[in-house]
Amino acid sequence: MQLGGYRNHEAWVNLTDGKIEYRKLNEADVKKYVGARGLGVKYMVDNQVYNAEPFSPDNILAVMTGPLTGTRIHMSGRLCTVTRSPLTGTVTDSHLGGWTAARLKWAGFDNLIFTGKSENPVYLYVEDGKAELRDASNLWGKTTRETINALQELYGKKDTSVMAIGQGGEKLVRYAGWMNEDDRAAGRGGTGAVAGSKNLKAIVIKGSQRGNMPEPALPEKYPAAIKAGLTAINEGALTAPNKGGLSVYGTNVLMNIMNEVGALPYKNSQETYFEEADLISGEAIRDELLVAEPTCHACPVACKKEVEVKEGKYQTRTESYEYESAWALGANCGTSNKEAIAYLINQCNDYGIDTIELGHIFSVAMEAYEKGLIEDKIEWGDVDTMIAWVDKIISRDGIGDILAEGPGRAAAQFGNADLAMVVKNQAIPAYDPRGVQGIGLAYATSNRGACHLRGYTIAAEIAGIPEAVDRFQVEGKGALLKIFQDLHAFSDSLDLCKFSSFSENADLYAQQYSAVVGIELTGDDILRIGERVYNIERYFNNQAGFDGKDDTLPQRFLTEPATGNSAGAVSHLAEMLKEYNEVRGWNDGVVTPEKLKELEIELSVEA
Repeated sequence: MQLGGYRNHEAWVNLTDGKIEYRKLNEADVKKYVGARGLGVKYMVDNQVYNAEPFSPDNILAVMTGPLTGTRIHMSGRLCTVTRSPLTGTVTDSHLGGWTAARLKWAGFDNLIFTGKSENPVYLYVEDGKAELRDASNLWGKTTRETINALQELYGKKDTSVMAIGQGGEKLVRYAGWMNEDDRAAGRGGTGAVAGSKNLKAIVIKGSQRGNMPEPALPEKYPAAIKAGLTAINEGALTAPNKGGLSVYGTNVLMNIMNEVGALPYKNSQETYFEEADLISGEAIRDELLVAEPTCHACPVACKKEVEVKEGKYQTRTESYEYESAWALGANCGTSNKEAIAYLINQCNDYGIDTIELGHIFSVAMEAYEKGLIEDKIEWGDVDTMIAWVDKIISRDGIGDILAEGPGRAAAQFGNADLAMVVKNQAIPAYDPRGVQGIGLAYATSNRGACHLRGYTIAAEIAGIPEAVDRFQVEGKGALLKIFQDLHAFSDSLDLCKFSSFSENADLYAQQYSAVVGIELTGDDILRIGERVYNIERYFNNQAGFDGKDDTLPQRFLTEPATGNSAGAVSHLAEMLKEYNEVRGWNDGVVTPEKLKELEIELSVEA
């Protein structure tokens, strides 16, 4: 394969027998699905993983990079994990930042694909194009940081990345994720729990940039592509280094913004305005808790905000005080205790569990207790019980065993499934779909369950990027969402940081891809590839039993009016769904054979 950016080398690791097979990439698949998210999902479909139970040895866990990973292209530091989710049953991909992805490419690999199940705990060691399974029995039961520290002490910190699961993954908490040495998380969808089910504790990657950075296929066009991307980032209202909102305040710049428009879910979305939101906002955290602003490979934005609580019972130092985490464990649970939220985020990082899902677990339990459905006492804002219950969750002790199953399953067991603000059993993020119509449609149609990152219409509906769209408008949201979903599916396949889309567009992505890979693409080509990725994901889900009936929202959003500056609004999902299915060319959430043919999606079995 002559394409630039790729190593043309991946390891297929059979955990059952310990054998490792090295394979070259399929050039036809790479041209159609690019890498990372797109190619990972293609592997899931090719191996018919939709027939495998998520915790069975037949499930596949893929750790993927894209063609821009480890290059000089800015914001190219993302790593993608792909599997069938134990939380949702859908195909899922979850990404983490830092230097792990770049080092994997520098170590000579595009991808690592795990099959089967090891009899005993193991980790994978990767260096110079070779991979080896090694015993992890002494690491089992340790936190992510204990594991990472032990392995970095063994192999040295220089040029070493470690991604690991904690007790959450080991105990098959359905929303367990991966953490790396930079406190970056692949949090959503339970990819860490799948690793735990396979007795895979960690991946150690030894890779130096020196002499190992991928070379572009078109070196004469490479400098211009780098400069164009950096110029856009430097001029972006949100991304400009040390000036833009993301750079100065991190993602938590959104807390006050979303609260002001009346789209901040409060107390399990019973309301959409929180009087004390400013106390846990990016501005407050910068003023009172910020201690460092680390960044990822090739990223000038530095959106990560490391915080420290220096006094009191919530003393901790952790990264990162993200908007989603601050909201899920804060406003969503009725608290503005920023120190306790930092402590809870640190627990999640240590144990390897998703902050969004954890916050929803607590808000469901709080509302259930308020309504007399459970006897275990947990009231709104009771941060000390929240902290204590995290330990119960990762040990699956008592109420923790129920909460480890995720908010959808827990609410059903409590006797009222409508208490869970979930789509396909995954909890909604920090944008209320009554006050921002497009994001509600995005939650409902996301292929990995409720998610803002599949199609971030917030950019247009709130931030006016690339142009302002009325957040209450219903007409046209199906077409708008499709563009966002297709664009993000492509950038996730590169694998570029999602925040690049605040300043870059399809034409810029095409320029960067073309310079590195050597295939000339246009912005329209980019969107078509993204559409192909989105449709093969949807095909996977259709084969797993999902269709239009699953593209829905909790009744609260459809019938209970919002408050604050969105007072009286509900989600008009049905109207938007009709338009969405039309622009997608789907039959009530199902990909048609005609659409598969149109997008040149070739399957190993007939659709």
